[in-house]
Amino acid sequence: MTYVAGKVWLVGAGPSDPGLFTLKGKAVLEQADVVVYDKLVGQGVLAMIPEKTERIFVGKVSGNHPVPQQEINQILLREAQKGKQVVRLKGGDPFVFGRGGEELELLSQNGIAFEIVPGITSAVAVPAYNGIPVTHRDFVSSLHIITGHTKKSDEAEIDYEALVKLDGTYIFLMGVASIPKICAGLLGAGIEPDMPAAILERGTTAHQRRIVSDVSHLPAEAEKAAVKTPAIIVVGKVCALAEEFHWAEDRPLGGLKIAVTRPRDRSSELAQKLALLGAELVLLPAIETKEIENNDALEEAFHHMNEYDWAVFTSPVGVEIFFNKLRAMKKDIRSLASLQFAAIGSATKKSIEEKGILVNLMPHEYSGKALGELLTQTVLQEEQERSRKVRLLIPRAKIGTEDVLKPLAAAGIGYEDLPIYDTIESSDCENRMEQDIDYVAFTSASTVKGFVKQTGLTDFKHIKAVCIGKKTAEEAENYGMQIIVAKEATIDSMLECFKQLAH
Repeated sequence: MTYVAGKVWLVGAGPSDPGLFTLKGKAVLEQADVVVYDKLVGQGVLAMIPEKTERIFVGKVSGNHPVPQQEINQILLREAQKGKQVVRLKGGDPFVFGRGGEELELLSQNGIAFEIVPGITSAVAVPAYNGIPVTHRDFVSSLHIITGHTKKSDEAEIDYEALVKLDGTYIFLMGVASIPKICAGLLGAGIEPDMPAAILERGTTAHQRRIVSDVSHLPAEAEKAAVKTPAIIVVGKVCALAEEFHWAEDRPLGGLKIAVTRPRDRSSELAQKLALLGAELVLLPAIETKEIENNDALEEAFHHMNEYDWAVFTSPVGVEIFFNKLRAMKKDIRSLASLQFAAIGSATKKSIEEKGILVNLMPHEYSGKALGELLTQTVLQEEQERSRKVRLLIPRAKIGTEDVLKPLAAAGIGYEDLPIYDTIESSDCENRMEQDIDYVAFTSASTVKGFVKQTGLTDFKHIKAVCIGKKTAEEAENYGMQIIVAKEATIDSMLECFKQLAH
């Protein structure tokens, strides 16, 4: 049998929360040429796929298979035979009623190399996120995972009498449509009518729902609540512990789903802090930053750095590009010894000080206008004391706010407005604005513009926009969004804003 260079990784993505995705799964995802994925894979995990990687959506959900299983098998084979590194990304664990074995059969028959990366199964994770331990020594001694349907039948043939005799916790996957039959089967097999039972919808997400009842009343309660897939059924004494052990919704942002629009390379701080507070995140990088290549003006500035008195930075990305170029020119911070440094806000200040340089000036209000006014006041005083003109270097975006420049120009202060990067609209968030997002976080006016152009929406009145400052809020308001403005133009102030909104 002839082997090809291509290979397939069968990767379990977990139930939805990207924090439950395994380290190995993430590492494999980052080196893939093509990713074949299902609808049940969480958006947070999909956001980990590199932009260059080809994506093939096969859209499987319970009861709806627009791409038949046999065709999915053929896709995996076809892509691997092209010599590609293929990731088959599946919700939950691929070997727990995930058809993983079926997808490997054709690969094995054709000599395609493969690896299995197990995922956290929803059978355990979803009850845990609802405060239900699937095992507990005071209640049960066994755990049983049952599918609600099989390959040959929409309803699985279950030996309810054998199950009930085991006196354990029963987890039914893909059984929402069969709730009445499942509960009737258990009751007919002699389970106690008041045995605690629960149905858990959209587990591990911000909008997860938990309906706890008993076997006798669960079907009626589920119908009343209009439960939809994805959901799992849990039957057993441990369900009664949910009232005491629930925790996910109790976190500061536990019930919020938030879209983050910062550029992909600068979203980590905001995203990490939101996630630690319990929010479910949708990463929609509305803009990208791109260094201006062959920047003769920046190189020229480095050759004449002693002619400047101040270096003024308006963003962390500007700091990174500036110092990367400095290193590329075989120079270090000693060549900046004559400069004082100004930063627009705390994040930019942090970026500068990470280079070993203390920031001399930062406004209390983190805005271009406040920075420009403070610089003007400071520089005019310096010029009077030194009896000479002071010159500023302002490395920043090609298209940036004029607010920082207007006070300087009005006062006759000399400066060089030096473009070192461009801000472009990202195509990464196109048509991915999900209907159940609670808030969208905007950290600049440019992220608002990028969001508007890339989401495919025409009406923004329903968008609840949490904005980092007044300029950002003004841009969002232009499109009719509902505006919430952080008290200070900082990430931490935005976090406090979200905390207040959650209560």
